[in-house]
Amino acid sequence: ALESAIEKVAKSVVAIQVITLAQNSHLGSGLIVTSDGLIITLANLIPEGSKFNIFINGEKVDFKIQKADYKKNLILIKVAQNNLPTVGFADSDKIKLGQRVFLTAVSSIKANDWLVNEGIVRNFNTNTIKTNISEKSIISGSPLFNILGELLGLNYIDQDGKVSAISVSVIKTFLEL
Repeated sequence: ALESAIEKVAKSVVAIQVITLAQNSHLGSGLIVTSDGLIITLANLIPEGSKFNIFINGEKVDFKIQKADYKKNLILIKVAQNNLPTVGFADSDKIKLGQRVFLTAVSSIKANDWLVNEGIVRNFNTNTIKTNISEKSIISGSPLFNILGELLGLNYIDQDGKVSAISVSVIKTFLEL
């Protein structure tokens, strides 16, 4: 089931290459949320004034920032592409302690170069999902999924070095769904 879910969702994850004002470069992920090119990621992944590029399947694409909410830490980007793969959104009322979850993140800007990790929900509320997954900062902005391949949230590393996610309910509000 996990392998099928990973295959189902991987193509909806995009690479975001950021070049900061200090000319440092780092990599993060985003998620395609509509087939006509809307992508969501963490706002703090792309600091104000930095330059960034988006890669879908290894191809650099043109984009425009549609909306940013630095308080909710979310940014919505529009790319000039259609017929893109998307995923469904989980029902936030069905999130349970101990529920199996997994993340899919890019590990480079190349096509089909993802990393995955799995764990369980160890704590959650309406805004945040905390997992038992340990990971490095490269997973910033990557999606967290349930075992069905439905979006639960967008990942960041918390102060304990564990993966936490901005909840799907916050994302839906941001997207006005």
